Amino acid sequence: MNATGQMLSALLGWSQATFASELSVEGDAATVTREADGGLQTIKVKLPAIVTADLRLDAPRYARLPNIMKAKKKPLDTKTAADLGVDVTPRLTVVKPAEPPARAGGEMVGSVDELVAKLKEKGLV
Repeated sequence: MNATGQMLSALLGWSQATFASELSVEGDAATVTREADGGLQTIKVKLPAIVTADLRLDAPRYARLPNIMKAKKKPLDTKTAADLGVDVTPRLTVVKPAEPPARAGGEMVGSVDELVAKLKEKGLV
């Protein structure tokens, strides 16, 4: 759904760049090339920033069997959110769950003039 990066950016008040296929950092800014509807788009964001990656940003690494076996033997340190100084109290409250109202049926019109008259009648024009 691509909501995590955008929500994190909004909560922190940081810049955001989504769907990054190329990234370069220069000083206090990052240049991000991203795919948009019309092709590639290059944007510059001020750091710190939240950058979400596209599949083209990097090739995945696959673990080899000997490394998987070594990883199984290593101890796993468990930390809580409090150990990291992170506040995990909920920021949202559910007021009331409800289904959206059912859509009303449409109307067929015979001409453009009739359409404009209907729109004016309903106050949409």
